[in-house]
Amino acid sequence: MKNKPLAFRMRPTHLTEVIGQQHLVGKDKMIYRMVKANHLSSMILYGPPGVGKTTIATAIARSTNTAFRQLNAVVNNKKDMEIVAEEAKMSGKVILLLDEVHRLDKAKQDFLLPYLENGMIILIGATTSNPYHAINPAIRSRCQIFELKALEPDDIKRAIKRALDDDRNGFGQKNVVIEEKAMNHFAHGCSGDVRTALNALELAILSTDENTNGDIIITVETAEQCLQQKYFSHDKDGDAHYDVLSAFQKSIRGSDVNAALHYLGRLIEAGDLVSINRRLLVIAYEDIGLASPQAGARTLAAIQSAERLGFPEARIPLANAVIELCLSPKSNSAYKALDAAISDIKKGIAGEVPLHLKDAHYKGAKQLGRGKEYKYPHDFEKGWVKQQYLPNTIKNKRYYEPKQTGKFEQALAQIYQNLLNQ
Repeated sequence: MKNKPLAFRMRPTHLTEVIGQQHLVGKDKMIYRMVKANHLSSMILYGPPGVGKTTIATAIARSTNTAFRQLNAVVNNKKDMEIVAEEAKMSGKVILLLDEVHRLDKAKQDFLLPYLENGMIILIGATTSNPYHAINPAIRSRCQIFELKALEPDDIKRAIKRALDDDRNGFGQKNVVIEEKAMNHFAHGCSGDVRTALNALELAILSTDENTNGDIIITVETAEQCLQQKYFSHDKDGDAHYDVLSAFQKSIRGSDVNAALHYLGRLIEAGDLVSINRRLLVIAYEDIGLASPQAGARTLAAIQSAERLGFPEARIPLANAVIELCLSPKSNSAYKALDAAISDIKKGIAGEVPLHLKDAHYKGAKQLGRGKEYKYPHDFEKGWVKQQYLPNTIKNKRYYEPKQTGKFEQALAQIYQNLLNQ
């Protein structure tokens, strides 16, 4: 056991020992209740690396005294699953932890499905990919989905202290002293991944000589060398990427400059100029809209500048655009009005184009009544004349509801109201 990594040796054997994920394993929470009632169902544990997916699966198995097997959807083949199935037939039930469950091919899925249906195999699928995007519906529909969160720094500190105090699997037999700054670096620098933190701790301890008092002093310099600052989880093709883009737009919509710049920084570090530009342009029209129409043109200019400059200089016009959009008044009235009109059309609420608006540019149109009573606005004072434009069935419909969030739209709203009052 001692030749195994510290993170492996310190893996909890019971649900009560699990650090973090209390929304799932805490008292009276879903997984806790399932284990307490000894009524397990197949599940998918979804979350970033090192947050306890395998740990929880192992703890569930040991808490229920059920046979437990672990396979990988990529490495292990159908024959390996057949062995698990045979064991399930013999013992009545087996808990199968299947890593990278989103990579399960059709042959393996088809084999597993009957065993999931009859409950002989309790599948605990582990994945870092969003199951609603990455996992076949046939498997997903037979499993409960639980999302695990990255551990908080305090959780990481608890795990480290537990490892330092454990005489059997940890370093309880050594006198290890960790400086406060070093502890903070382990806790914050692992980005919520307890496995990374514990493996870095083990390297720090084993590579540090005892002093004359027999103490092993872990300094912040040692911690930094053993745990290189981990980049945030961000794969341009992965789920985290879309989460960052979503947070980016919502921060701008909510006028939080600091949050928007933070998420912009993450997108820049991921090198995804295309997604940044597309999102900024849609924000200018979706969230700022008529409250400040000039923001759209300026955003487009910033985007074009960023494209010509490329990184790292592209960050400069992007920063300008983000700050302006954050602090601009907000209005979604224009596209909401259009969506309301489209919604009516899809429901069949439309009606015939009024005769006086129909095309009259062909021979015989007037005999059909086309365009006969049309009033040409430019022939009237102020370039406006009252006449019906909507079909009869919806002639009093109002789609546009102006907002009072910017001077430009306030002016439009006044004109709009004056026209309605005519």
